[in-house]
Amino acid sequence: QVQLVESGGGVVQAGGSLRLSCAASGRTFSSYGMGWFRQAPGKERECVTAISSGGRIYYADSVKGRFTISRDNAKNTLILQMNSLKPEDTAVYYCAADVARRSVPIIAPNYYDYWGQGTQVTVSS
Repeated sequence: QVQLVESGGGVVQAGGSLRLSCAASGRTFSSYGMGWFRQAPGKERECVTAISSGGRIYYADSVKGRFTISRDNAKNTLILQMNSLKPEDTAVYYCAADVARRSVPIIAPNYYDYWGQGTQVTVSS
């Protein structure tokens, strides 16, 4: 069983920054593929960014150049640095873990085995 706990959400003005963290339990965090997803009201959950166990990274076009994903395997922590935030980034953000050892970052939610509870990010205009 893997537990994921997100933190760092909040309210920020457009153009501002937020840093989300996801603390993971388990002794094999370094072998997990990890992802950040978001879901806005009335919309489907979408992959914002994902990182494979080997460090390969995917970014959605909407966040390229603004968001950065990183992982600290020694601390079992996944980070999402969000800069130049826009009102359309407003959503609940979730981190997720894929325990299969895949060589590529996974963007489909159904491949992920564990999910955090989510953290709200609100960007005001």
